Amino acid sequence: MTMSHAASGGPLIPFPELSLPALRQAVATLVPSRLPEFFENMQAAFVRAGEEDSVVPIRMFYRQWGVVIEIERNPDTAARLHAAEHAIDDPDPEIRAQAIREAGEIVRAAHRVVAGG
Repeated sequence: MTMSHAASGGPLIPFPELSLPALRQAVATLVPSRLPEFFENMQAAFVRAGEEDSVVPIRMFYRQWGVVIEIERNPDTAARLHAAEHAIDDPDPEIRAQAIREAGEIVRAAHRVVAGG
């Protein structure tokens, strides 16, 4: 992470490949406080994959964390999402509704990036 990336408003890191080592490194770089959650989700995905005899849970895990990274590597987007998440608890129903719309738009956009579209 360099100040030139942050100052320019661009991504802090390039989007990583959707692999365990690359995602783990991206989480460690961008949101290290979420590493325990990352490892818990990883373990659950691998257990579920074994139970279901399917790689789908692992692919879903990669996509889930790809979305997190896509959001967090863009400071402006991450700030907007975190503000919306806080506003969801606002007592004003209009503010809550706007926050839900904002969060949904951000997450859907990140899903499109991760999916390659």
